Amino acid sequence: MLLWSRGSRAVVLTLFALVVVVVVIAPLLTLLVAAIAESWTSALPSGLTGAHLAEALDPDGLASLLVSVQTAILAGGASLLVGTWAALAAADASPMVRRVTSALCHLPIAVPSVVIGLGLLIAFNRAPLVLGGTRWIVILAHAVLVLAFTFSTVAAALHRLDPELPRAARGLGASEARVLWQIRLPLLLPALAAASGLAVALSMGELGATIMIYPPSWRTLPVTIFALSDRGDVFRASASTVVLLATTVVLLLALGRVRSRAESVRH
Repeated sequence: MLLWSRGSRAVVLTLFALVVVVVVIAPLLTLLVAAIAESWTSALPSGLTGAHLAEALDPDGLASLLVSVQTAILAGGASLLVGTWAALAAADASPMVRRVTSALCHLPIAVPSVVIGLGLLIAFNRAPLVLGGTRWIVILAHAVLVLAFTFSTVAAALHRLDPELPRAARGLGASEARVLWQIRLPLLLPALAAASGLAVALSMGELGATIMIYPPSWRTLPVTIFALSDRGDVFRASASTVVLLATTVVLLLALGRVRSRAESVRH
């Protein structure tokens, strides 16, 4: 419904701001305060301390954080490669092939993540390809779960590209490989950077499938946070969550710089 009067728009914006504060900002602020709270038995914490953040950055916490970063980068890179290839292949295929490709790439997010985790655990727990109990099954699960987002981002960017540019290049005698490497991929660089950022962010926070398949030697930080909260160690879990959030923001800022450079090169 369109709101024409100034009063009605003010009411809607006020309600929207209230929802954002209650649903988004307040939980984040509570999490940040809990990460530095010495104790919290009343409306406000009784004191502040950095001990929980120090514990979150102990060797075990740093090991889990490093596992999460490595998993996110490897899974994000794999999903970006497969998603880009699928989007490029589907763009030049028949409508039926495009629909089937899109459905297959979006299938992992159409089912609960625990289904993906259990399916991979059963499928790759016997010869000829045994991934159960290794880091690779976690990386594979993350790559499968974020594939839909990389495919969608690249496919949408391909749809916005001017189709006359590749046609003109082909008309001038350029091969398909040259059209891909010198025209299509350079124009897709901003979308590729955006897709990689989304994949990394989603992988950093993935828990549902990971908790079913991770080996003790490859425990991501979300799994550690879940274990801490399950034991009732809410303050350290909050501190570990703040570390996870800060690391994710740093990775996204780095990928954002790559995207900005890609957009400047394209223009």
